[in-house]
Amino acid sequence: MALTRKTWILLAAGTAAAAAFVVWAFAPRPIEVETATAAMGRFELTIDEDARTRLTERYVVSSPLAGRLERPSLREGDVVARGDVVARLTPVLAPMLDARTLAEQRARLDAARTNVHRAETRVQAARIASQRAELDLGRSEQLAAQGFVAPTRLEADRLALQAAQQDLAAAVDGQRIAQAERAQAEAAFAALRSAPGRAFEVRAPIDGRVLKVHQASETPVALGAPLLEVGDTSRLEVVAELLTADALQATPGRPVRIERWGGPTVLEGRVRRVEPAAFTKISALGVEEQRVRVLIDVTSPASAWSALGDGFRVGVRIVTRQADGVLLVPVSAVFPRPSDADGTPNGSAVFVLRDGRAHLTPVAVTARNGSMAWVDSGLQDGTTVIVYPPPGVADGVRVRERPRRAR
Repeated sequence: MALTRKTWILLAAGTAAAAAFVVWAFAPRPIEVETATAAMGRFELTIDEDARTRLTERYVVSSPLAGRLERPSLREGDVVARGDVVARLTPVLAPMLDARTLAEQRARLDAARTNVHRAETRVQAARIASQRAELDLGRSEQLAAQGFVAPTRLEADRLALQAAQQDLAAAVDGQRIAQAERAQAEAAFAALRSAPGRAFEVRAPIDGRVLKVHQASETPVALGAPLLEVGDTSRLEVVAELLTADALQATPGRPVRIERWGGPTVLEGRVRRVEPAAFTKISALGVEEQRVRVLIDVTSPASAWSALGDGFRVGVRIVTRQADGVLLVPVSAVFPRPSDADGTPNGSAVFVLRDGRAHLTPVAVTARNGSMAWVDSGLQDGTTVIVYPPPGVADGVRVRERPRRAR
């Protein structure tokens, strides 16, 4: 059956549509790219590093003598003023004057007091005996005068009186000896009890806060033993450990941004000193590094960082180069141009988005930091550049700006 003209027309149209579809399907499409705009601004080249705070001056209050430390009432964070009593020390007993000796001396004192009481009783008994012997002698003398008592009895009573008087004198002497022994025992016991002496008061050397209490309970301490640490928390510095190559750029006077310290603002600082001696430090990857300490003064008002304390972790950005009013582009837009056949480098370049196509543009980069590159020539303010160029982007390739996500 012969095809009609209408059928031929439909077949031709379908073939043309299929061919057009194939051509469209295999035709190159614009590459989606991310873009940014070159703009004038402030450029800063910084050295970024973790750091920690440290008191400019801290004092370790040590024991000036060997003794027994009374239980301190101060705790970490307490405010002290210069001259305040921060600890009390009582000198310890000598080696022979221990608790056993003290107990023995107390018993000796008790015995001496008992001896005095017994001596007083003996004196009273001897005095009574002497009085009775005196009465007996008087009675015997009266009876002897009347002839009722033999002379031997009178003599015996006289001898008894003399013996009683001697006993009384001996009792009085014994009382005096007992009293002297008691006084000696009391003096010895008092000396033992006062052997530690009066409590020695240790005073704060400065106005500040207690940073650390080394001994929180009553305990014997040796000469020179640390008792507590005191420091003025209003005088803080920041210590950063930089690689020696970076430390050469962090010269005294360089401005510093102090970040990640926990507060809402960025603190300002300034490099005060770079220590002259480096030290070896093992990195987290096990690599030996030569580092040097850089001391930074906080120049922001103290009220802005009053919550900072000793040993707090912070982040620092030491500014080694800065310029205002320079052309900046994201550092991700700049890439090195292929070298010549002889290996000579051709500098840097960017892809500029213009008329829907990418145009390779050589640029002269003065410096770059972690986020921005300072372009000295090759671009104009407001030029759109491609950041993170995909592998398919080349000079003259059609590109399409990727819609930016709403933030």
